[in-house]
Amino acid sequence: MASQSGQKQEGDIHSPVVAGRFYPGSASALEKTIEKFMADARPAQVKNPLAIVVPHAGYIFSGQIAADGFRQAANHPYDVVVILGTNHTSGSFRKISIYPGDGFSTPLGTAMVDKEVVKALLAADPDCVLDKSLHDQEHSVEVQIPFIQVLFPESLIVPVVVGSPDIGLCTRFGEALAGVLKDRRALIVASADLSHYPDANAAEDVDGKTLAAMEKLDPALLQKVTQAQMRRGIPNLHTCACGEAAVMAAMSAAKAMGAAGGKVIRYAHSGDVPVGGRDRVVGYGAVVYYADPASASANEFGPPTAAASDAMLTDTDKKALLAYVRETIARRLSGQKASTPQGLGPGVQQERGVFVTLKKRGNLRGCIGRMIPDKPLPELVGAVALQSALEDPRFRPVTLDELKDLEIEISVLTPMVPVPGADHIVVGRDGVLIRKGGRSAVFLPQVAPEQGWGRAEMLEHLCLKAGLPPGSWKEGAKLLTFQAIVFGEADFKSGLSG
Repeated sequence: MASQSGQKQEGDIHSPVVAGRFYPGSASALEKTIEKFMADARPAQVKNPLAIVVPHAGYIFSGQIAADGFRQAANHPYDVVVILGTNHTSGSFRKISIYPGDGFSTPLGTAMVDKEVVKALLAADPDCVLDKSLHDQEHSVEVQIPFIQVLFPESLIVPVVVGSPDIGLCTRFGEALAGVLKDRRALIVASADLSHYPDANAAEDVDGKTLAAMEKLDPALLQKVTQAQMRRGIPNLHTCACGEAAVMAAMSAAKAMGAAGGKVIRYAHSGDVPVGGRDRVVGYGAVVYYADPASASANEFGPPTAAASDAMLTDTDKKALLAYVRETIARRLSGQKASTPQGLGPGVQQERGVFVTLKKRGNLRGCIGRMIPDKPLPELVGAVALQSALEDPRFRPVTLDELKDLEIEISVLTPMVPVPGADHIVVGRDGVLIRKGGRSAVFLPQVAPEQGWGRAEMLEHLCLKAGLPPGSWKEGAKLLTFQAIVFGEADFKSGLSG
């Protein structure tokens, strides 16, 4: 560790309160944990990061998502990192609490506070106060500091707790923060989790909407979206963004610093890890606000790229993915710890929607997928494989005894593209998504040929699946198409074992 973090420091130092619980309590274990997270993190996708949003749960649940966010800034030298924490401890606090002490300690040493920035913030924004009590038991700031100590060992920190998701409060502070940081090499870290405690399916829906709003650099829009989600009456949904105030302040600061936009880097929830259940989850996302518009990739409905072609997956990749699906299901059914996929080439480390289909003696036994990717292909394949085997509502869960009788098929999807009408759909080539009146449904490209449907018949069945009246596809419906790379165990009979 560099001197500012590693040396013993005298003065008013905040002692760690969640070391050994939220993250490893020993220096060596903590450093190795963060290095492993960073080694597995997604590559930087923007050139000029100004702020990131990262989660603040225990590292076993959200550490990898945090690493994906920090990776966006990891190769940049910073003089100061401002950590915008969540107010978990004082419901009556409605200001901006800046830590008044000299530093924060973790097992890795002490990260020292930038007193000049603190002084400037107090002068720039009357909402800012020095209130140590907001930091005494607050974990949302503390869990970010080990990442900062490993990645930016020479940086000073400014620990902040944003007291309330009041638009005026957050906007004023964000603009003041931008002014104070104008001539400094600075990174803003907003510490925030997403939905709390709905089931996994509801979380994925709610969190997708929240993350889409977070990309827009508009605090009012974010608040409008989260309030609308809370009014839906989703069971056990306690909040859409635990740290909404921190994100709103980061948005305002980034916009004032010249941010061109935001980009979601990764999403997951607690049900995605082996120790988590899917009936009650917490969502986690990583977002980056950047100043270089050309570096962000196209939106989800952009045209397919060359990487979406079949050439991106070699036969070795396909065999490895199929073997990984079988092993993942077998391990879950036998109570073993999940494994990691092996033998995959670089072309697989991309984000693509995917479906996993299970058949038993030619009959469907389960099929679930995700159209919009939220993690690299290998991870997503493993997640939807378990859902197909255990959570398809049309079938009872697969048992270990029958696994040997199942045949596995994987469909890797290209991005969806809107089409102006049904005559642009090619049966057998295109999968189709229909949206109308708040309802939607999708068929994979192979469904229509397997059922012997023509285009019109396929669209009628798609309306039926979506709960729409017959003929709804003919007027007022949004149609999107995509293609799929489909491969199954039957294609590699000699290369796979049951």
